[in-house]
Amino acid sequence: MHIMGRIRTKDIKKTVKHIIEKNNFTVDFEKNKDMLNKRYIIREKRARNRIAGYVTRQMRIKEENKM
Repeated sequence: MHIMGRIRTKDIKKTVKHIIEKNNFTVDFEKNKDMLNKRYIIREKRARNRIAGYVTRQMRIKEENKM
């Protein structure tokens, strides 16, 4: 049985792809959120959390693929 995940907009995905290339993020959501606050101006809390969550997810996938 396949469980569908949350749908993210193209804007979030494009932003994360661009941000990941330039920064060293971790698999920790809180650290990623703080890093986004320090380096980028994201006016909406919800948008920042979505970006941080998607960054975290991508980092976990990247880490799993290394193993």
